[in-house]
Formats: sequence, structure tokens, C-alpha cells
Amino acid sequence: MDFTDYWQYTDIITKLLFFALIALSIASWVTGILRLHYSRQLAKTVVADLAQQVGSQVPHTLQASPEERRLLTEQTLLQQIGRYRYQSEQGLPLLGTTAAIAPFIGLFGTVWGIFHALRSIGASGQAGLAQVAGPVGEALIMTGLGLAVAIPAVIFYNIITRMNRRVLHMANDIAHGLLGESMRPAVTADVKAADARVADVKA
Repeated sequence: MDFTDYWQYTDIITKLLFFALIALSIASWVTGILRLHYSRQLAKTVVADLAQQVGSQVPHTLQASPEERRLLTEQTLLQQIGRYRYQSEQGLPLLGTTAAIAPFIGLFGTVWGIFHALRSIGASGQAGLAQVAGPVGEALIMTGLGLAVAIPAVIFYNIITRMNRRVLHMANDIAHGLLGESMRPAVTADVKAADARVADVKA
């Protein structure tokens, strides 16, 4: 089967569907590769980033009460984790949409190609098996192209979603640890103040 002959045989609608699938394929590959790189970088920097965010709040919370210090630290961590979640989900709608609609675009292209081929065969008056099998088989290219576009998008989507869940789980664990560590100075200060009061009473 010569693709050049098939391309000359197609009409404007089939050509538009073909270019739409090519555009979706390029967009999903570029998005998938970029999101994989970003997820890997985020997994490497999430610990230091959260620690830096909490550390930047320490000078502002030295004079605060333990409850206020805990609230400010918790808000900082939740805000940062929310940013991670938002940034990690960028590009995923494109991958999900491509995975969902690409097979249907290919199927529609096949149906339209078969309709176009049968109409041309009917107009020519030659309806033998040899005249029907070629155009119908060539129209199936669109279904194969739709699957070829959708399968990588599904793989990228699943891998990136799994990586993002792992990163967010890691961020939540680190946040709980940092929240506990941020309360230690306050607990130590309370213990020292209590010891000082006990010493004053004894004196």
C-alpha cells in the first residue's frame, strides 16, 4: 500500500483529521517528556524546598505563641504543598484528553474514509471486491494512527500521575516532620520557664 496514493485519494476532512492527530501526538510527546523531567526534579528538591520555606518563617515566629507558631508553619507547608500539586498537574489534562479522544478521531477518520471510498466506487460503477478492498483497507490507516497517538499519551499520563503521587506523599511526610521540629524550640522554652519558676519557688 502506497501512502502517497492514499493521501491523494483522501478529501479535506480526512486530511484535517490526520493533521489533528499529528498535532496531538507532537503535543503529548513534548508535554510528557517535559512533565517527566519536572517530576524528577521536584522529587529531588522537595525536601530542601520545604525546609527552606519553614526556615524562612522562623524569624517571624520567634515572638509568637506556640499555637500561633504551629498555625503559621502549618499554613506555610499547606500552601507550598498546594503549589506542588498545582504545578505537578499542569499538562496532565492534555495527555488525558489526547488519550481519550485520539482513538475516536481515528475511528471517525476511518468511517469517513470508507464512506468517501464507497461513494467514489458507486459513482464509477465498479463495485468488485478488488475495487472495494483497497480503499477500505487504506481508510483503516486512520484508526491505526489514532491508536498510535493515544497509547503513548496513556503511558505518559499513568507514569507521571504515579510519580506525582509519590512526590506529594513524600512532601506530606516531610511536612509533618518539619511541623513537629518547628515546635521543639517552643517546648524547650516552656520547659526552661517551668524550671525557672520551680527554682524561684524553692528559693
